[in-house]
Amino acid sequence: MIFYLNQQFNHLFNKQPLFYAAPGRVNLIGEHTDYNEGFVLPGAIDKCIYVAIAKNDRNSLNVLANQFNEHIEVKIDGLKPTGNWYTYLAGVMYHLKNQGSPVGGVDVIIDGDVPVGAGMSSSAAICCSFGLALNEIFCLGLTRMELALIGQKTEHTFAGVQCGIMDQFASLHGKAGNLMKLDCRSLEYEYIPFHFPDYKIVLVNSMVSHSLASTEYNVRRQQCEEGVRLMKGFLPSVKSLRDIPLNELKKHRVDLPQDVYLRCHYVISENERLLKGCELLKQGNIQGFGQLMYETHEGLSKEYSVSCEELDFLVQEAKPREGVAGARMMGGGFGGCTINLVKADKTENFEKVMKAKYRQRFKKNPEVYVMQIEEGARRIASNQ
Repeated sequence: MIFYLNQQFNHLFNKQPLFYAAPGRVNLIGEHTDYNEGFVLPGAIDKCIYVAIAKNDRNSLNVLANQFNEHIEVKIDGLKPTGNWYTYLAGVMYHLKNQGSPVGGVDVIIDGDVPVGAGMSSSAAICCSFGLALNEIFCLGLTRMELALIGQKTEHTFAGVQCGIMDQFASLHGKAGNLMKLDCRSLEYEYIPFHFPDYKIVLVNSMVSHSLASTEYNVRRQQCEEGVRLMKGFLPSVKSLRDIPLNELKKHRVDLPQDVYLRCHYVISENERLLKGCELLKQGNIQGFGQLMYETHEGLSKEYSVSCEELDFLVQEAKPREGVAGARMMGGGFGGCTINLVKADKTENFEKVMKAKYRQRFKKNPEVYVMQIEEGARRIASNQ
């Protein structure tokens, strides 16, 4: 990839670029907990967005996107949301400039192998690779957490997605062989070992679009907020679901609407599962961790109601397969991927069987991605 980008950049711009990469991410456990000030457990993956970059003297953001075969150039003073891939680069540069960082014009080529729309946060990887590149070539002196917050702000204001901080955080702070337990309230984090060379992370894409995800996502947030409001009447110090013990929630079940109770029960239980899961990983117990993944899927499907027939089918089919330690739906829901922990020597057969079963049931061809946990955003030497 870098060799090709180097040749292409030299040919197109007649100058030598620097190279940066930022990975996509998976979240092993801790779904819909981020906006409830809970915990998440993401890891950076071995699929990245790559940036080749050099300064220009035209005071413009000049970008070629190989994945989309599009070339766009806009003056820095005229940056605004575009509604396509370019909006992420424009947003990062706009917010850096807006906070007083001395950024100038750049020529850029972006490319990568993070699947778009599969729940691996390709947009966050774009923001993080570009943000890290600008930070270094203009000597801005920003921390990785500050760059993550710039990426999040870009999603909010330029892409119109009210995401949490997990995706950008994971892309910038990833560490090979480790997941990251992130406290979404304090932004404190801890590396959790995930060194299981005999296992691969396998995503199975249901090929179902998230048609309900945006509206239902907002509904779930409102239901959780309603649960907090009602529980404040019994526990005045409560600020979020994070602060409510499970036994206290159960005690007041009759005081909450049924759907609100179920949403809250899932989130509080999921935080407990995540903390337990971190201890199991520290002990090297991948089977125990995998069992928690199944419990998470059951909660997402039956209590949080964000699964769908296709995702439930994929988890049900994965569970009895030889070499599968755990499986669940991943992401916002109503489509997207399942995440599976599969013995490395069983992945080929797992992929073959799951594709056949899914085609037979739904007449669709699912995409399958095999990956492992790798380093976060970084500069790359031109000879790599």
